[in-house]
Amino acid sequence: MGVVAFDVWAADKGITKSFDLKFLQDRVIGIDAAYYIHGLNKDPLLSALGGPPLAFETTVINALRHLQDAGLKLHFVFNGLDSGVGSDPSTSSARAAQLDSEAFTLYENEQGKQARDVFEASGRFYPSALSEILKKTLHEQGVHFTVAPYSALAQLVYYEKHASQFIDAVYGPSELFCFGIDKLITKFEIVDGSQNMGEKNNPDSPVLVLSKFQWIDRRDCLAALGNIPATVFIDSLMLAGSDLLPGFPPLENETVYRKPFTMRNVVEMIISCGGSVARLCAQYSTDPAVKGVYLDQYKRALTRIRHHVIMTDEGDVGILDKDHAPDDAHECIGLRLPEELYMYLSRAMLRPRVLNWLTSGKISIIQPLAGGDGRSYQNLVKVQLDPLRRQALSLLTEPIHRYYHSREIATSLWFDPTYEGKFNMRDVSSPRELLSKWNVKNNLIAGYSTEDLPAGTLSFAILSLENPDFAAKTVTQKPKAGQEPLKHRDEILANAVWRLLQLRGFLNEQHQLTEWGKVLEAVWSASGTRRDEEEAALIAVELMRFELINPDTMFLGYGGAPGNGSDIDKRNAMLVSRVACLGKIRHSAKGYSGPLSRHMLAYHSIVSNVHASLRDLLEMIVAAMFLEGLVDRDRNDWVDISLGLPFYQEQSCALGVLTMHFLDDLCTYADPTSEGTRAEVKKKGQEWIMHGDFSGSLDDAFRIWDAVYQGVKVAGNKLKDIEVWDEVDTWLSQRK
Repeated sequence: MGVVAFDVWAADKGITKSFDLKFLQDRVIGIDAAYYIHGLNKDPLLSALGGPPLAFETTVINALRHLQDAGLKLHFVFNGLDSGVGSDPSTSSARAAQLDSEAFTLYENEQGKQARDVFEASGRFYPSALSEILKKTLHEQGVHFTVAPYSALAQLVYYEKHASQFIDAVYGPSELFCFGIDKLITKFEIVDGSQNMGEKNNPDSPVLVLSKFQWIDRRDCLAALGNIPATVFIDSLMLAGSDLLPGFPPLENETVYRKPFTMRNVVEMIISCGGSVARLCAQYSTDPAVKGVYLDQYKRALTRIRHHVIMTDEGDVGILDKDHAPDDAHECIGLRLPEELYMYLSRAMLRPRVLNWLTSGKISIIQPLAGGDGRSYQNLVKVQLDPLRRQALSLLTEPIHRYYHSREIATSLWFDPTYEGKFNMRDVSSPRELLSKWNVKNNLIAGYSTEDLPAGTLSFAILSLENPDFAAKTVTQKPKAGQEPLKHRDEILANAVWRLLQLRGFLNEQHQLTEWGKVLEAVWSASGTRRDEEEAALIAVELMRFELINPDTMFLGYGGAPGNGSDIDKRNAMLVSRVACLGKIRHSAKGYSGPLSRHMLAYHSIVSNVHASLRDLLEMIVAAMFLEGLVDRDRNDWVDISLGLPFYQEQSCALGVLTMHFLDDLCTYADPTSEGTRAEVKKKGQEWIMHGDFSGSLDDAFRIWDAVYQGVKVAGNKLKDIEVWDEVDTWLSQRK
């Protein structure tokens, strides 16, 4: 993140200035969320466990408190849709997976310190998973934020340069200078004022007296580089390489420049060609990475910067410097969506993922941190989840302009470069009519929801339909002209979840439970009431249908699988641990320090993809409900709707890892089923995770097993190897 060559040069030349934080008191600071996450995430084992860092929310809350105690007013801006700006996600994901593999090799060879460092490097490529958690935390803390239509950087510059000056300063990466910003805050150096909470905003408070911020003035940069024109400065930043544009290939050629090249090298290269990037590209036209390629990339990037799409002060989507934008600017930015969708995106009700598929015409399946070479994983993302992706796109396109109804979409797979997977939206069966009978009003919902079974939850959606009278009443027509649409949040959530369950085949057209719905009912009836336990139950049943919740060998050559006891012990521990991977570890808000397992992380990749696909469907169901006018749009609870939908946040594989280590360690004892042995291993396990509740986590894992096993018994012959589940349950009952 940032223009690395520039950042190094600015630090070496002392361009960065440091001022007292009190100069920003009562000022509104616009913050690039991605840059903020990059600087805040310090969890070295993020990429070893998958899911979010265990301490991230607490870290964010503390960091926000420090800035607010210093008197700063904050407004975060998140990136929205992709516009061709940014590094190739397939490249960064491949790099993260490679580093993760190297780290696990070190870990398995008992080189813990070296492994930790490599895991930390891998985690730097994995910040997008934290964006939704940051939105949630900001919302709960009452901090303002916006999701830009496309680039957060362009949106921040628009805010800063607007006549009304919505923000007074910008905190973000050095790429912001490409957008013409004059001054940029790059770092906050905060003194913890927790002992002086009563003195916040006091000019003599330690928070203000000792805390600093670092910033860079563009004029200082121009002067230090030889009083160069601003255009040369911007071109130099772009050609140096960043998320805006790949670096100019000859700069990476050791026969031209020794690595690493410097910012001065880039400036001199451009000046030598009269400040013209076109001439520079012509000079290096023998380089195949430049000839006929790079100049076009540069021009497109420059157009995106100068004429980027932003959200205006009136809430409209507009183009920067529209009067001077070329007629084909849309080709550089991407397909334009209806304004209504940008609004839902800006309010964080929708995430960008499915919208990106539509605007780009491409679904890119990128490499996971682990498990991507397994056939089970590859079949899941290539074949089994493809209908869900198509349904999500159909839900999105059906209510909008007819142009999108014939949009062609291609699917690319990182593990099969020859695969195209093209389909046209007009050939995708619409689920619209299938779901049209879910328009249940709050007066009916409220009569069946309880404190233990609140409306909008997954379990309410299934368990409420056990009552045949209630199920019959839920078959409702969509409101006609003049009739009141759905209004309350609970109405929206409940109808969205019901629609999801029918779409996934758990409910029929009469809103009754199907055979798989009865399996799900059995699991939920035996599950805990926490949201994460409900979500684990649905994912478990989906995995049953995909034949992916089993003890089969999925990831050959991966370390971290059960290794003690007989083959039966290993098989049983594997199945129980995979089920536990669906759950949530009990852990304090501190960084994880405990055992790791590449095998469990690989299985987490399967769980994570199912989780994401279900969330995609839910969001597009809600989007369709709004686009079709089934829901009252005059509201301000957009984030609350998003937070209320299931599958907002995935879990890590930590619970599966702990469960596996417990069961595996039991097998090293002469009597693994004795009460004394179990107590001893649990005591030892508490030492494995200093900041977690080992016994409580195991209880949760075994409760998930019990619930899933109830569903297995109801599924019966729908599952292969049903007798294996019976054997494992008997085996586990002696080890809990």
